[in-house]
Amino acid sequence: MKKTYTLIVIGLGMAFLTGAFTSRYFIPTISQADALSAANIMGLSMTEAEVDSLLPRLERVRGSFTALREKEIPNALSPALVFNPIPPGYEIPSGASKVQFAAPKKSKRPKDISQLAFYSILELAELIRTKQISSTELTQFFIARLKQHDPTLHCVISLTEELALKQAKKADAEIAKGNYRGPLHGIPYGAKDLLATKQYKTTWGAMPYKEQSFDYDATVVQKLEEAGAILVAKLSMGALAMGDVWFGEKTRNPWDVSRGSSGSSAGSASAVAAGLLPFAIGTETLGSIVSPSTICGTTGLRPTYGRVSRHGAMALSWSMDKIGPLCRSAADCAAVFQAIYGLDGKDNSLIEAPFNYSKGLANPKMLKVGYLKSSFEGNYPFKSQDSLALLSLREQGYELIPIELPEMPDIGFILSAEAAAAFDGLTRSGKDDQLVRQTRNAWPTTFRAARFIPAVEYIQANRLRSQLIADMAKVFEEVDVYVHPSWASPSLRITNYTGHPCVVVPNGFREGRPTSITFTGKLFEEGQVLAIAAAFQEATEWDEKHPDLDN
Repeated sequence: MKKTYTLIVIGLGMAFLTGAFTSRYFIPTISQADALSAANIMGLSMTEAEVDSLLPRLERVRGSFTALREKEIPNALSPALVFNPIPPGYEIPSGASKVQFAAPKKSKRPKDISQLAFYSILELAELIRTKQISSTELTQFFIARLKQHDPTLHCVISLTEELALKQAKKADAEIAKGNYRGPLHGIPYGAKDLLATKQYKTTWGAMPYKEQSFDYDATVVQKLEEAGAILVAKLSMGALAMGDVWFGEKTRNPWDVSRGSSGSSAGSASAVAAGLLPFAIGTETLGSIVSPSTICGTTGLRPTYGRVSRHGAMALSWSMDKIGPLCRSAADCAAVFQAIYGLDGKDNSLIEAPFNYSKGLANPKMLKVGYLKSSFEGNYPFKSQDSLALLSLREQGYELIPIELPEMPDIGFILSAEAAAAFDGLTRSGKDDQLVRQTRNAWPTTFRAARFIPAVEYIQANRLRSQLIADMAKVFEEVDVYVHPSWASPSLRITNYTGHPCVVVPNGFREGRPTSITFTGKLFEEGQVLAIAAAFQEATEWDEKHPDLDN
């Protein structure tokens, strides 16, 4: 008689099988009970004979795991498999890039220099271009603001003052000779501290990596230096790109310093919102640009997956990590994106496509704009602010087309699996105990739990992800861009898995703190999304509101 086990015992069997805790536990021979426990975790049933036949093979597989772990695999080493966000039949834009900025609103140096704290990139660029202010003076101004307010906001991990003044001096010399590189020339900025810099530590916001350093600069840092930008600070981030808690403190929201700034681009959003820097570089895997931008009231661009090189950036999820700017306006985001996008020969996920940006791309007669009808009709905290934002868009002449997004399958463990692989050594060494956050939802537990995700299910989830990409392509057959609640809609999660670009902009206040709304667009069409976001900001005043830390 065939005997089938109903599996109800959950133990360390799967841990023995995967060797997840090799360095901390003695691993005995795999027993029938171990296999049963592992199968139970995976939701499988097996007969006694099936389990017995598995055991020799499981021993061999575990031996392969052991041999694999003898190899040092740095975080920077990417898998051989490269995620492709392009649906079948999709035509990648081609041709030369064309970027055109409107004249800045302010083109004169203010009598009170403190007002420069909230000038846009393009306004500061005009002052530098016309020699009304030097890069050195501007850099010193922002360094002083960082020193003044960081003790309250905890947004800086490393102040790069010596490098910044050297770069500013070089920029001034070039501009004096008539060699003006463009709108970022001489403009100070900050970089999230997961971007490698050869002269300063790169801590990833985590205690185990507090003294970590690299002998090279990340591609984004290199590209910004080529554009003439001035690196003033390495900014705080939630440890290993989660939240706003890092090894030094909790980064604060400048609108309410009793609260955190959200994460993981915590310091980037906090510093820009507080007027400590004109712009900063952040990253997003599943909301790390959108969320802190919402909390702090900055404008953030999450580019298409494969647009900006991640060479020199901490890897969390090779198929989801994206790098983008946090600024005061959509136009500023366009100026930064223009400098950082494109191939570098080092990140094999990059896809070549032009970047076009101009005011004309937001023409209501040419742009088909959708809105997530069911999401806006729900009850959620930002509903009144979002309703007014939709009204503003309609008043600008946009005919909003109701749309809905496809259902997203439960594939969230893709991120967990990739993150656990990225920090495999941290888990097995036990150094994950050094991370500040040790809750059930924190990285240490997530990394350990991810060891129980079968490879088969990981691959199946990515197959369903391909279907999700194809389903999203159908949505963009109806519209060019769609607007949606930043948090209270499925879009944030879906598009981080499909790789679509978005721009998050402030659209009001609730209980004295900023709210936001988000525009999402077609793959590689950052220009369209930025253009409509800029049009919205031109018609509203929310991007011109700033916290008053001095009082």
